[in-house]
Amino acid sequence: MTQTPETSPAETAPMPEDVAALSYEAARDQLVEVVRRLESGQGGLEDSIALWERGEMLARRCQQWLDGARERLDEAVAARRGTDGSGEAD
Repeated sequence: MTQTPETSPAETAPMPEDVAALSYEAARDQLVEVVRRLESGQGGLEDSIALWERGEMLARRCQQWLDGARERLDEAVAARRGTDGSGEAD
């Protein structure tokens, strides 16, 4: 029997427009605030669940930005290697 990794609903749910529109820095700052509020222990269960779900979406948005930045860097390095004429890998 094969086991598949569990995914949270936040990982498969469509990203809300307000989160999708955030810059990396804005998403990170909001995520920091969500974590602070969760760690404070203030609020009830429903509030904590809503915050957790928001945090998951914000973390996903941050990861999208980081993945995009990595892809751009990889493309720039590959293009540079293709035009420098050396053909050698670092």
